[in-house]
Amino acid sequence: MTENTPYLIAGLGNPGPAYRQNRHNVGFMVVDTLSETAGIALQRVEFRALVGKGEFAGEKLVIAKPQTYMNDSGQAVAALLHFYKIPLERLLVVHDDLDLPFGTLRLRPSGGTGGQLGMESIASRLATRDFSRLRVGIGRPPGHMDPRDYVLHDFDPPEQELLPEVRGTAVDAIRRFIHEGIEKAMNDFNGSVIDED
Repeated sequence: MTENTPYLIAGLGNPGPAYRQNRHNVGFMVVDTLSETAGIALQRVEFRALVGKGEFAGEKLVIAKPQTYMNDSGQAVAALLHFYKIPLERLLVVHDDLDLPFGTLRLRPSGGTGGQLGMESIASRLATRDFSRLRVGIGRPPGHMDPRDYVLHDFDPPEQELLPEVRGTAVDAIRRFIHEGIEKAMNDFNGSVIDED
């Protein structure tokens, strides 16, 4: 690894306008906000991912949105890591999490996939779960609603009003991860973004 080795920030979601505002696409939403904040346009298609390259927080950065659909996200992530010679410690995957309340962020340096199909695909392709992830809480489905249906529904209007704050704080957490490492980012950002009155 050299000082020119970039970080790879990969947001998970499903491509296409029908899925754009779905809860399952909050990983895409966060990296879109990162793209805007960093001034790194997501214009290139590489290894079945929409990719942008530039600098952020004083480091070289590759931002990616796999275009393979959620359950094969690992194909693009593994190919990008290999092509850019990025070590696992410089990978951060951003994804939705049913088991966290809406508006809660949780960074982890490794761990299980929680049944999240995109994460399962990445762990399978990389043959390890030892990579950092930023989980963005979307909450549990109401009543007896099937979780598979819930994640493919759009956020409801009150959640949509709060999403910009959640997305912005997630980008701050990514900045901290890049600049100071996963432990510092965990200490400062794990918890609810939303004020609970």
